[in-house]
Amino acid sequence: MSEYVVTLSCPDRPGIVAAVSGLLAGRDCNILESQQFGDRDTGTFFLRVQFSSGSAGEDELRAAFAGVGAEFGGECRLYPAAARERVLIMVSRDDHCLNDLLYRQRSGLLDVDIVAVVSNHPDLRPLTQSYGVDYHHLPVTKGAKAAQEAEVLTLVEHYGADLVVLARYMQILSDDFCSKLPGRIINIHHSFLPSFKGARPYHQAHTRGVKLIGATAHYVTADLDEGPIIEQEVARVDHSHGPDALVAVGRDVERLALARAVRWHAEHRVLLNGARTVVFR
Repeated sequence: MSEYVVTLSCPDRPGIVAAVSGLLAGRDCNILESQQFGDRDTGTFFLRVQFSSGSAGEDELRAAFAGVGAEFGGECRLYPAAARERVLIMVSRDDHCLNDLLYRQRSGLLDVDIVAVVSNHPDLRPLTQSYGVDYHHLPVTKGAKAAQEAEVLTLVEHYGADLVVLARYMQILSDDFCSKLPGRIINIHHSFLPSFKGARPYHQAHTRGVKLIGATAHYVTADLDEGPIIEQEVARVDHSHGPDALVAVGRDVERLALARAVRWHAEHRVLLNGARTVVFR
């Protein structure tokens, strides 16, 4: 039997769960996991169900769930559970997030296919190719940013990438680039209390004596670093942590937050809720 995941976002009203479960029961499907959430602030209902199919094929199921989405005025999507997301990673010079994602994929901890790595620097080619992944050096030169982004989009299409992951890619993406991949770009960045921007943020944090540092993984939108948050990770530090120690802790929390965000996205556990997300962990 095949397994599928169905997700649904629609205006909240009675009968939604009954319609989905009844559809599955009527086709001899077995529910393996079911989660739902009704947002009282927005009046929106969110659902994720993983199930094994009975006699119904994928085309029949897809058509049936399209009918559910239409009935409740929302968006209903069906995904084969065995289908792996194809991921293109963008990176600059820091290797910790890239290496972590490559390792997790190779070791079976992250059920995606990393199809290519794009960088504005050549430094991480040996690391990437040691995992058997294609590496593309696309430098960003003055006045040629639009052309470089067009090349990236060509690679996204060439590799059939479902998701773009910014694994410490230290370039700001244009509004045009972001608009072409809505809900398909995940970024990771440090998050301090208070926040420090610009160069050497961990050194700024050390100067201010912070006690918590963290990282935020989020979807990329035209609003810089303000897209819907998927996951956050924090670590407690103290007066004994120098700048280098803060950098090391920061790299750890960045790796963890990004890996979780990519995994949950790939498992179709993240549903957009305006400027926020619903994450069925």
